[in-house]
Amino acid sequence: MNHGDLVGASSTLDRALRIEPNNPLLWVELGRLRLAESDAHQAEGCGRKALSLASGDRGTQAQAGRLLADALRAQQRNQEAIEIERQPFMR
Repeated sequence: MNHGDLVGASSTLDRALRIEPNNPLLWVELGRLRLAESDAHQAEGCGRKALSLASGDRGTQAQAGRLLADALRAQQRNQEAIEIERQPFMR
């Protein structure tokens, strides 16, 4: 993704998620990719999935929360993004 190969990144992440579907960091990366592709709705879904899988891991919860807030802002849902950023795991 860092080299601009969004198709290749998507393929790699899809393959990784088939192997490890409960890895929240993979969902965060897929969400970041979807944001880069201007698909904020898919990014939101990835952020919510990552957040649900990251229970107990504050660092991963914070990454998922940032993704979710970014996806909500991309959809002009700023108040919802602010509410996510106010959650304890974001501090």
